[in-house]
Amino acid sequence: MYGSIYLPLDNSPLSLAGLDLAIELAGATGALLTGSHVYAARLHDRRFRQMEGGLPEAYRKEDKLVEQRVIHDDLITRGLRVISDSYLDVFSERCTRAGIEHRRVALEGRNWQKLVEDIGASGADLVVMGALGLGAVESSEIGSVCERVARRIDRDLLVMRTGEGDGKGAIAVALDGSPQSFGGLMTAIELGKRLGRPVEAVAAFDPQFHYVAFNSIAKVLSAEAASVFRFREQERLHEEIIDSGLAKIYQGHLDVAAGLAREAGTAFTTRLLAGKAFEQLLRHAAETRPRLLVLGRVGVHSDAAMDLGSVTENLLRRLPCNLLISARSFEPPVEKIADATIAWTEEAEQRMSRVPEFARGMARSAILRHAAQDGHTVVTSDVIDAVMGAMPGGRCPFSGKTAAREAPGGAEDIPITWELAALERLLSLPEAVREHARLRIEKLARRMQRASVDAEVIEAASHAVHEMLR
Repeated sequence: MYGSIYLPLDNSPLSLAGLDLAIELAGATGALLTGSHVYAARLHDRRFRQMEGGLPEAYRKEDKLVEQRVIHDDLITRGLRVISDSYLDVFSERCTRAGIEHRRVALEGRNWQKLVEDIGASGADLVVMGALGLGAVESSEIGSVCERVARRIDRDLLVMRTGEGDGKGAIAVALDGSPQSFGGLMTAIELGKRLGRPVEAVAAFDPQFHYVAFNSIAKVLSAEAASVFRFREQERLHEEIIDSGLAKIYQGHLDVAAGLAREAGTAFTTRLLAGKAFEQLLRHAAETRPRLLVLGRVGVHSDAAMDLGSVTENLLRRLPCNLLISARSFEPPVEKIADATIAWTEEAEQRMSRVPEFARGMARSAILRHAAQDGHTVVTSDVIDAVMGAMPGGRCPFSGKTAAREAPGGAEDIPITWELAALERLLSLPEAVREHARLRIEKLARRMQRASVDAEVIEAASHAVHEMLR
């Protein structure tokens, strides 16, 4: 959980609400709080000189102008620093009263630039700031400083939209199946435990887009083009499968989340919504009034280089509750994803039934891992064949079949088969080193003039590694 929390301060209502929430978080996590204020003395100095042409005639004499410049420069520099210190005094007083370890920083320069630089150089893993500052008016949606900071930092950002807290609001988290949304889930679960609040996972899928797209296509396709595209057949197929198919995908994300929450011992509920994601999340937040909503910086369809995903950007501007933009990524274990989202065809199940019982669990795990990584939601015979082809030497330890290979070009290309016991030991290794280990072991088997890897070869490889590390 958070060890260091950074707070840009300007004494606005939302900035002070952020301080209250940061103190609550620090009390639950033991985090260090850093309060900062940026003042722009040079900006005010430049603006004053630009306004000199509009001064009354009595002040436009050269000696008077020079005198006013000196007085203004001194007053502005010292005055803004005094104001900055006063803001930080409020911060220090509240932290001291709450018994929270803290430090204070006063910076001179352009506000958002200095904040981004200082946050980047700090050890902070959470930034808490108001969505709107002192310059907010009735029609304001998001302050320029908050938006610019949100786009440029790589830490979690808690944007304060309201200071209200009735003690009952849950911590909501939006899921779309991306590593970023699951990272937000893990943060939400931990916050729920630390703050004693329930967690609710919300997933929204949009079945309407495809209907809109098909209606748009129908207006431009000629009869000949519609025939080539088999438009009516495609339209009917989409109508039959999209609603249920998308609902199943997003319900699967919620099921995975519920399993992770159970393991963490967190009070947890889920909600599946149909409609445009950001609009449904806006409505849900307005109805349920969570203490805060957590979601990833980008979503499942975003490029990794994107600063903010479209859903996050819309919610940053319009969400009626506090928003935590998570920079964390997390990928649930493949087995958990597979259990919640992957089914097996009858033919695939029959093939699995022929696998020896002692090896069936290992075989099923390998197949599910491959299916999940490739995005399959149904295991078919060709998925099993793909896993078989990836086995060492192309030999399936469950059926004894060998995948087709190109003709070997030399001794180093001779396929090596693996006996089941040896394969089990290989698959027990961490995935990050498994392929390297396979190549090393097969190379040793060739030196031993073996056509297959058995327990003796594995033992010889283990001995060689042990000797090398002594």
